[in-house]
Amino acid sequence: MAIFTDPIREHADFGPGDAEWLHLLVGDWQMVADLAFADLALWFPHPEFGYVALAHVRPSTSHTVFHADFVGEGIRSDLKPLVDKAWESRTIERSNETNWSSDMPLRVEAVPMVRNGRTLAVVTSHMDLSSSRMPSRLELTYRQCAYDLLRMGTLGLWPDFASPTGSRRGAPRVGDGLIRLDAEGIVQYASPNGVSAFRRLGDGESLEGRSLAEVTAGLLRDRRLVDETLPLVVTGRMPWRSEIESRGVSLSLRAIPLRDEQQRFGALVLCRDVSELRRREMELVTKDATIREIHHRVKNNLQTVAALLRMQSRRMVSDEAKQGLEQAMRRVATIALVHETLSQGLAQSVDFDELIGRQFRLSAEVASPSQQVKTQRSGLFGELPSDFATPLALVINELVTNAVEHGLEGRAGTVRLIADRSESEDGDELLTVTVEDDGVGLPETPYAEGLGLQIVRTLVTSELGGTIQWKAREDGGTAVQIVLSLATLNRH
Repeated sequence: MAIFTDPIREHADFGPGDAEWLHLLVGDWQMVADLAFADLALWFPHPEFGYVALAHVRPSTSHTVFHADFVGEGIRSDLKPLVDKAWESRTIERSNETNWSSDMPLRVEAVPMVRNGRTLAVVTSHMDLSSSRMPSRLELTYRQCAYDLLRMGTLGLWPDFASPTGSRRGAPRVGDGLIRLDAEGIVQYASPNGVSAFRRLGDGESLEGRSLAEVTAGLLRDRRLVDETLPLVVTGRMPWRSEIESRGVSLSLRAIPLRDEQQRFGALVLCRDVSELRRREMELVTKDATIREIHHRVKNNLQTVAALLRMQSRRMVSDEAKQGLEQAMRRVATIALVHETLSQGLAQSVDFDELIGRQFRLSAEVASPSQQVKTQRSGLFGELPSDFATPLALVINELVTNAVEHGLEGRAGTVRLIADRSESEDGDELLTVTVEDDGVGLPETPYAEGLGLQIVRTLVTSELGGTIQWKAREDGGTAVQIVLSLATLNRH
């Protein structure tokens, strides 16, 4: 999430890692907003506005007090003195009540974010005080946790660069379940959702007053499969994520150590039941493996068909029949090569350069067993939709074969494959594929197209939605140019 504009960067006197630290704060402060039942805003000094709002987060555990987004706006005059005081004192400053949102009574706290002895920004917390009921134990515990985290921000101890930044889904949130530990790892408080999560794992007793590490150890059936980070997470010693699985239930855990100037005095452990999420991921992995296996078997079957065609061609007496079977064999082998590439990955696009590199050389070698033909490639195809890998590979195979057999006509020569990405006048991205040879050139009189060129025309116009053109080269030989619209390919 970008929280700095160019004008702010001009006024920011940050040292190494300062900007990244604030970005880490904004990436993780939803947790604090949920614990504090309050809106949070991040303020930075500005010569024109006094302070400017860089970011704003609303709680998911309570209603917001700011329905309008004020990011990028200057600070209100009644809030500025509190923010000034926090900036200078480097301690949390509180205003018991203020009316800063539709005459709603609010409690506002200004928390300086201090790193390496320098205030980098100020976070303001805005909590609605209109509810007159007595806060529950859950609310009091949550607010204390939020205060502890914000106070760590004034000491430069939170956010922690060692916090998890991986992409694995299922990160626990405050509403999923919260457990507060003391310095020894004993549970001081467990939210109802946190208790329910461990009950699903098989723990039937109350968590409070017990060691979370011992509780977790008692739930493990096969300790050989335990994540090595789990002991440090359930004791709250490191700000990491881990996962435990028991009785078919998967629980994702995240620890946030609580520290002061001298020592670690406790920890927060967020927990989330991710059983359904992991089950779906396993289904996707199984489906992916099945699709890969299908591509692999199709490739093997096609190679078998190609081998049968080769055996059959050797038994043919007629040269025309033998040549026809050999051409069919080459086409089947080309399709098999595409399926081999698809079996190695399941992305919607494929690296066509890697695929066609082998196929280009193979096509020329098979078509020229008794003549010396060089192959040259230039340009890049890049990533192309996997649905079009087979027709485009077949087209190139036919054009290369045609260039060797009819362009060079048994002589030594060179066949070139050129790929060029460009932009049309309408702004569409185009892919131009050129297959050229230095052979005898185009015939002076029209000739009947064979099966191979008919296949090429059909695939280019119908499957790929492109155009094809034959023309003579200035230095002799023939060039075949295919123009494809990448936007058309992606739409298909």
